[in-house]
Amino acid sequence: MSTRQSSRKVTLTRTTGETDVTVSLDLDGTGRCDVGTGVGFFDHMLDALGRHALIDLEVKATGDSWVDDHHTVEDVGIVMGRALRQALGDKAGIRRFSDVCVAMDETLVLAAIDVSGRGELYWELPIPAQKVGGFDTELAREFFSGLARDGGITLHVRRLAGENSHHLIECAFKAVARALRAAVEGDPRVSDVPSTKGSL
Repeated sequence: MSTRQSSRKVTLTRTTGETDVTVSLDLDGTGRCDVGTGVGFFDHMLDALGRHALIDLEVKATGDSWVDDHHTVEDVGIVMGRALRQALGDKAGIRRFSDVCVAMDETLVLAAIDVSGRGELYWELPIPAQKVGGFDTELAREFFSGLARDGGITLHVRRLAGENSHHLIECAFKAVARALRAAVEGDPRVSDVPSTKGSL
């Protein structure tokens, strides 16, 4: 694992026997994205995540796609989570908590975040179809699990309405993006770490 950091910008690379993943992110960006994982629908979702979170995001990943896309999607979540945690530093001055409902056509998804340092995903987003194009829909949960666990964020994702599998997954990515944007932005009324414990 190698890493470079400047301000709230991080570049991190992780190479295993299954994948080679490099993630660069800037939490104070404009939503500029350059994503290539070899998994088309997933690239579309990562692009939506970066754009709606206003995070500049570059993701380059190769994986053992001759097996399936599981390792690639999961490992991108892991590396993005680790980059997020590093970019947040000691978390001083952030808002920490956020919850957002996003509507997309018939679909309504709630995402709630606590940048707690205790990474866990709570997923209540049943997806009817097993595939969207060539993408295994269960992999959406795998991505967010890695992002939450390795990012040190408590993340709730819940379906409130909707049946279309494409819409549900895309709405989830956009809802998480909007919640993440609000949770990691600076709070002008807070200068220290937003916790009674003094650390997160």
